[in-house]
Amino acid sequence: MDDQGTRHSATDRRRIIDELTATAAQQGGVVSRAQAYAAGLTRGELRAQLRARRWQRVWSRSICLHTGPLATRGAQWAAVFEGGDRAMLDGESSLIASGLEHYRSEAWRVSVPRGVKPLRGAGLDVRRTRRWSAEDRVATGVPRTRVPVAAVRAATWARSDKQAALLLTLPVQQGLTTAADVGRALLAVRRDRRRELMHAVVTDLVGGVRSLGELDVARQCRRRGLPVPDRQVVRRGKDGRYYLDVCWDDFHLVVEIDGIHHTWASSVVPDALRQNEIALGRSTVLRLPLLGLRVAADDFFAQVERGLRAGGWGRAA
Repeated sequence: MDDQGTRHSATDRRRIIDELTATAAQQGGVVSRAQAYAAGLTRGELRAQLRARRWQRVWSRSICLHTGPLATRGAQWAAVFEGGDRAMLDGESSLIASGLEHYRSEAWRVSVPRGVKPLRGAGLDVRRTRRWSAEDRVATGVPRTRVPVAAVRAATWARSDKQAALLLTLPVQQGLTTAADVGRALLAVRRDRRRELMHAVVTDLVGGVRSLGELDVARQCRRRGLPVPDRQVVRRGKDGRYYLDVCWDDFHLVVEIDGIHHTWASSVVPDALRQNEIALGRSTVLRLPLLGLRVAADDFFAQVERGLRAGGWGRAA
């Protein structure tokens, strides 16, 4: 019997469970308690399934219709259910749900509008955000923010500048969005401590990679008391002319600036051939990712100084 004293027949109970099973198949094996009750399952029947260990609880508002390991997609749906009707995965959690690879999150971040109670639990992080908007929500699949919006928010919430730059770069690199779309999403951020960094990274992704990187290297060298390099020096190779990003001919040192385009398949072979030609010409080649300029400049320029010293440069006494 249910809480009002109505008993389901075995046939009705089987029909209800079949309906819930079909729903769960679309949600990583999980249904919300609200979905279970809406399908006709009584609270008593739900408790019976849990006591018999046919099903298992997921946080406070979801049920997994098996007792094996919870699927990632099921955890995502359950996290959203914890936040209520207007909840959506956000930030890095939304990126993972949208297909981001080679990245893991410690907890499922869920955004809810003002007025909804935040929740914390093992593997769960439900928070209110003033930037919540229904227009940012993906229309299909697990409720989540659109990739460009998620990337920008993930960067603002990141634990470090390095992680922020990575979260802006990976979705573009993996083809989940475009740099231009991330740039448009970034325009909505009026105030944030990382706003300047994020604009710099997105500018690198959108274009102007070489010129921006070369200017930054020259600026950093002046600030650190290192000799200013030559830029866009022409060399001739087996297949014609090619350009070096920055070099110090007198000290046999070349720095190749790697933007995101250097990770694309179409660039891998030409870049390798060019680097080999330079090395065969007795120059040292250092690689400087643009992200390195943003998050680890001191480490990279310490290597540049070592390369210059190895080539014969020394600071004036």
